[in-house]
Amino acid sequence: MKTLKITIALIAFALTMPLQAQTADEILENYFENTGGLDAWKSIEGMKMTAKVNQGGMEIPLEIYNLKDGRQMTKITFQGNTIKQGVFDGETLWSHNFMTMKAEKSDAESTSNFKLNTNDFPDSFIDYKEKGYTVELLGKETIDGAETFKIKLVKEPVTIDGNQEEDISYYFFDVDNFVPIAIHSEIKSGPAKGQISEITMSDYQEVDGMYFAFSMTQGVKDGQSQPITIDAIELNPTIDDAEFAFPEEVGETEKK
Repeated sequence: MKTLKITIALIAFALTMPLQAQTADEILENYFENTGGLDAWKSIEGMKMTAKVNQGGMEIPLEIYNLKDGRQMTKITFQGNTIKQGVFDGETLWSHNFMTMKAEKSDAESTSNFKLNTNDFPDSFIDYKEKGYTVELLGKETIDGAETFKIKLVKEPVTIDGNQEEDISYYFFDVDNFVPIAIHSEIKSGPAKGQISEITMSDYQEVDGMYFAFSMTQGVKDGQSQPITIDAIELNPTIDDAEFAFPEEVGETEKK
């Protein structure tokens, strides 16, 4: 009788297997398939996003560039000035100081951490195993009223104040469309250290046969967030290499 009960239990388990939750890899496969196909994602050489951010009721224009070779840049137009932030030319990470308008290089630790993410274009989950990353499906969770699959992504450790720390993010994929609608990660430094960073994504639209979020927010979970509206996305844009170069001071140039 005991053997019969075990056999019946095994048959019942086998019959319910197809009904159980999908694996993390299956969710990611659906994500890429629903947004244009993995081959199309891998063929992207660069991306330019024209957007605007709402800052205290004021809309500030942005141009965000990301290239496959790791170069990145955000150009902000404010009060007639063009301010560059998060510029990376492949070796140097720099930004304009908002007060002095002078270009300043980031410290070695920040630059090193930034370099770790340059192989994530156009998406961290592409070839994640080859990058040494791991993913794990943690079940389902409701985000802003939507049921989602919660996937944990672990990347290379980052260095914070000289110490290595885990780099972990949690992605929330809509169960119907298999697109990410939120990302959570712990803030490792600064005034908000220890709090949870939250990025939300919505309003997916088609661009050259692929789908991207055109509405985003960035902020702290259960706190203030900053809405970003994307007006246009251009794939494989043409941009002058000089745009990424750290500007030399006039005085330094004259001495040469």
